[in-house]
Amino acid sequence: MASPWAQLEQAGFGVAGLDTSLQPLDEGAVARARLVAISVPMHTAVRLGSAVAARIRAQNPAAHVCLFGLYAALNAEHLLERGVADSVIGGEFESALVELASALDTGRALGDVAGVTTREGLRPRLSSRAKGAVLAVAPVLRRLPFVTPRRDGLPALDRYARLIGPGPGESRVVGYLEASRGCLHRCLHCPITPVYDGRFFIVPREVVLADAAQQIAAGARHLTFGDPDFFNGVGHSMAIARALHEAHPGVTFDITTKVELILKHRERLAELAELGCVFIVSAVESLSERVLSELDKGHTRADVHEALRLTREAGIPLRPSLVAFTPWTTLEDYVELCDFIVDEGLEGNVDPIQLAIRLLLPPGSALLARDRPRPWLGALLPDELGYRWTHPDPAMDRLHAQVSRCVEAATQAVEDPAVTFAAIRALAHRAAGREPPRVERAKEAPFVPHLTEPWFCCAEPSRAQVEQVSAEPGPRTPGTGCCG
Repeated sequence: MASPWAQLEQAGFGVAGLDTSLQPLDEGAVARARLVAISVPMHTAVRLGSAVAARIRAQNPAAHVCLFGLYAALNAEHLLERGVADSVIGGEFESALVELASALDTGRALGDVAGVTTREGLRPRLSSRAKGAVLAVAPVLRRLPFVTPRRDGLPALDRYARLIGPGPGESRVVGYLEASRGCLHRCLHCPITPVYDGRFFIVPREVVLADAAQQIAAGARHLTFGDPDFFNGVGHSMAIARALHEAHPGVTFDITTKVELILKHRERLAELAELGCVFIVSAVESLSERVLSELDKGHTRADVHEALRLTREAGIPLRPSLVAFTPWTTLEDYVELCDFIVDEGLEGNVDPIQLAIRLLLPPGSALLARDRPRPWLGALLPDELGYRWTHPDPAMDRLHAQVSRCVEAATQAVEDPAVTFAAIRALAHRAAGREPPRVERAKEAPFVPHLTEPWFCCAEPSRAQVEQVSAEPGPRTPGTGCCG
């Protein structure tokens, strides 16, 4: 949101920006707007953004509503055909948004604006779409000019997630950076794959550092790199980390990268720790070789153990993200995953919500393009922007419901994660017909730095999460974030 805001203003347009998860709609701004652009980088965001779009249409029917971002591209058919949006933009969106604003200002035909898809432009593309294609739109996949994002009009950073750490009893205000976008890899369940198809684009070093400086001046003492994979352009990202540490030696940061790249770039880990990296998020997803193969993750169970060893050696905690429930996950797989977390002492590294994550299948998922039998796949539910699926083993769906209730109750009670993991592990063992492991008292999880909003990917948000955030803006709720 902050990046296109800056570019629209640079092009001479007046912009009123709102984060509707924290701020109420400004009725005056809505009434004046000719273009309303809604950022939808996540599944939860596109569901919330659709509700915001409906409110805007009621207040200002003449405004052009555009949804832009990763999930706008995935859900373009639904968003345009149902009239949620007048246009959508996917991929690298800034220049297309500026061109859209210019076309609306001058009366130019929107069909001439590259990267912008309207309902009229969608229909011929649908009729001519090649078999196996997953997107109904052509995302913008070219390197764009960047300017420093405009952040001063957004809510103060201390209203967003905080770092708990880097040491016990410490807490830091968090800022957000992107050194790159897109991804070189094509994990089949990842929402980035159908949009970027193995492409990635770097954000110029001077822009990233200027963005860091303005957020540090606004109070940030920790920066989370939102790159889908920090090691995609390892030379570029490491140069930024070095420059950041040199200019702001007291500021910490975290990154996200694949298990296979932790192994490939193991020699970088010690330097990352010296530069201030306090944890690494990595999409482990599963320990099942079958599941890892179906998702085309690019790593094995043995690789996960090696990545843990390497990060421990470097002194950087690894925070695995998981897709604990998939159509291929067995009860045995789930029990082994719970045992792995406890046996490896990872209760402080893994948010309990990770063990409740169920595979999300949005309309454009690359998993749906594979020519394989899918007896577990149900219908597309347009209002939920995803396909329903039922596990071949009903016990797995029952276990998912039980684990979800357990995690929800634990979150409300602010329960120690070690206690929650012990309870989930017991549920898993019982579901598999085993006696739960005897636990005298769940040991307190060792302290690991973490953000107050858990990071997770490719997950279905609960209806309660969407309804809660839709109803009224307010403080962010842990567990509602997800990453592309």
